[in-house]
Amino acid sequence: MMSGIRILGSVLLSAVLASGVARGQDRQVAITVYNNDLGLVKDVRLLEVDRGTSEVSFTEVASRIDPTSVRFGVEGGGVEVLEQNYEYDLVSTSKLLEKALDGRVEVYTEGDHLFEGTLLAVDQAHIVLRRDDGRGVNVVGREQVVHVALPDLAEGLVTRPTLRWLLEAERAGERRVEVAYLTGGIRWHAEYVGVVDKDDRALDFSGWVSVDNQSGVTYPEAELKLVAGEVRRVTPEVPVPRMAEAEWGAGKAGFEEEAFFEYHLYTLPRPTTLGDRQMKQITLFPATEAKVTKRFRYDGARYPDQVRVELEMVNDRASGLGMALPAGKVRIYKRDRSGSLQFIGEDRIRHTPRDEKVDLYIGNAFDIVGQRTVTESRRITDRIREEVVEISLRNHKDDAVEVIVTEHLWGDWRVVTSSHDYEKMDAYTLEFPVEVKADEEVKVIYTARIGRM
Repeated sequence: MMSGIRILGSVLLSAVLASGVARGQDRQVAITVYNNDLGLVKDVRLLEVDRGTSEVSFTEVASRIDPTSVRFGVEGGGVEVLEQNYEYDLVSTSKLLEKALDGRVEVYTEGDHLFEGTLLAVDQAHIVLRRDDGRGVNVVGREQVVHVALPDLAEGLVTRPTLRWLLEAERAGERRVEVAYLTGGIRWHAEYVGVVDKDDRALDFSGWVSVDNQSGVTYPEAELKLVAGEVRRVTPEVPVPRMAEAEWGAGKAGFEEEAFFEYHLYTLPRPTTLGDRQMKQITLFPATEAKVTKRFRYDGARYPDQVRVELEMVNDRASGLGMALPAGKVRIYKRDRSGSLQFIGEDRIRHTPRDEKVDLYIGNAFDIVGQRTVTESRRITDRIREEVVEISLRNHKDDAVEVIVTEHLWGDWRVVTSSHDYEKMDAYTLEFPVEVKADEEVKVIYTARIGRM
């Protein structure tokens, strides 16, 4: 444990000092938030340390802290940690009464009645006192109690979660220390908002970050970083690899993004306060115009009553994007003829690197109908059967549309005949791009042989 403390004192602490604490600030807080209910807190403060062996306390720590993850570093070294204790037995009425067992208390009830004596037992319903005169006990209903007088704060109880260290210091004085620890109760996720233009070819696209702090403490004026990616949690250690240069930035309005090990790191270029039990929303990146393609897709085997409406974006610079997009919900809007925004659908995206496609399923078409029927199924041999499939598409819109018909075939198969051209997408999937004019019905008919050929 001593070697880990010295490493933090020489590396992590020096990095934080260089970023601002050395300029005379009494405290600097930095927090890195992960997707999976995890935060890494770095808290730099000034503490008075006595020469030799002494105890120091550190309050305002998260109540969801993982005590085994705590690391303690001192600027300049010369301090060793002999013991570390996490005190979380917080003051409450029940705790105070439990700690006062076998002690003398005064209980006042409705009507200003006083019961005095030695506290023998306490539960949700009653307080049991042995009378001072030794003549039995008093059992007082807790619903009648209006006031209880107890001795001073019982030993071991604290008003806030507290870290305490027993230190051995070479010299006395005010020292700058950094405490780093992992905590649960804090997470973040991304949300995106897109407004499609009247032709459904461009999207005014912006991103937001929501940070939900339920960790039990406020982080004042904190340096905030977010990590997107699946960080494996086996040990409490968080790797600190070399960071790459920033690839894009949004100025003070949003986060700056950079590659970080095999993840992506988003840094807010200004301090912000994360209040306890607070959901804070911050701009991820400013609005940008992205190219989109609208598609209609009919997958009759899986969704027989749905012609799905999809929007496709390519996450590259040519399309107006080209940034690592963390997983999150995408909400899509469009303006009606009066100019009012209307909600038209939403979907979720996974972590999406740049230059990859973003496919959004936002709803089902009202005026396009699909129907799939297996019109024939016959056995050719013991291992091969033949099916004839008919897909009907009806377009009740005023304009022609293209519908992508998706079909799934399993095992060994080949298409014997087809009314339309198709593209084999993979070993199990066919796609038929079909144009359907206004108020027209088109039938796609194909015959497939399936089995061991």
